[in-house]
Amino acid sequence: MKLALGSALKMLALRMPVLAIPALAIPALVIPALFFAGTMRAADAPVVVTSIKPIHSLVSAIMQGVGEPELIVDGAASPHTYNLKPSNARALQEAKVIFWVGPGLEAFLEKPLQALGSDASIAALDDAPGLVKLPFREGGAFEPHDDGDEHSEAEAAHGAEADHDHDHGAFDTHLWLDPMNAKAMAAMITTTLVAADPANALTYQANAKALDDRLTALDREIATTGAPVKDKPFIVFHDAYQYFEHRYGIRVAGSITVSPETIPGAERVSEIHRKVGELGATCVFTEPQFEPRLVDVVIEGTRAKSGVLDPEAATLKAGPDLYFTLMRGIANSVKDCLSKES
Repeated sequence: MKLALGSALKMLALRMPVLAIPALAIPALVIPALFFAGTMRAADAPVVVTSIKPIHSLVSAIMQGVGEPELIVDGAASPHTYNLKPSNARALQEAKVIFWVGPGLEAFLEKPLQALGSDASIAALDDAPGLVKLPFREGGAFEPHDDGDEHSEAEAAHGAEADHDHDHGAFDTHLWLDPMNAKAMAAMITTTLVAADPANALTYQANAKALDDRLTALDREIATTGAPVKDKPFIVFHDAYQYFEHRYGIRVAGSITVSPETIPGAERVSEIHRKVGELGATCVFTEPQFEPRLVDVVIEGTRAKSGVLDPEAATLKAGPDLYFTLMRGIANSVKDCLSKES
């Protein structure tokens, strides 16, 4: 019996290394297979092109795990004055899907999209169902009078296109500055991506749900941030914040220039200077792309302070979190400036 038991144990011990070999080999086989599958999935991702950083951010969030969209207006460039680069033209030619706000904002894209993006699915997000659209403000502190103001070289070069964003569709195109509009645009982005790339539909839809939840939380956060100062008026560089105002009840009392392509003349600057004086203690905000010297002239001799707002995310790094950084940055800048002691 002892001999038989000992022989059985010996045979079992001899078999154990043999049994262990397949178990150890499995990860070595699986890891390359998973890597290969991941590589194939990335290679199969559709080529997606976006116009500006806020839109790129929303598309990036929905495409996470599938691919990375390309961005046209990168760095500190502005869609108001952008000139298409050869690399941008190539991206448009290769794109399967293109997202932009629409001709009212990115006028420089209108003709190239007709010529280069004819094979792509092109989504103008200013057509998204459920958007709140606000008309341009005119008159008073939001519209320069015909006082012989000089115009910038960019406006002279573009001629009538310089005010294109104020003519096309008769609504303010800075739609993303209301998180509820961002939700509406995200829904259209998701529908467009699912139609163009049904193989990754479940990923797009799951990411869209997560994004929608984050936008809901962001909306509540900004409302709380701005509540203590929402009755204090301030002046902005150009009239880009109407959707933010409308959503959160803050008070923008006027803009230095109605269009970022237009350099305000002496009479316009004097008019805003008087307005700041009439309002009492307030803030005047410049933007990263534009000359801050004008703001210094506007607030000279008044109790007003200066700050910086960045509605098009010129100073922010592109990516899925950019939209949230952008909106929090505007809310915090407004609160910080307006909360200062006069």
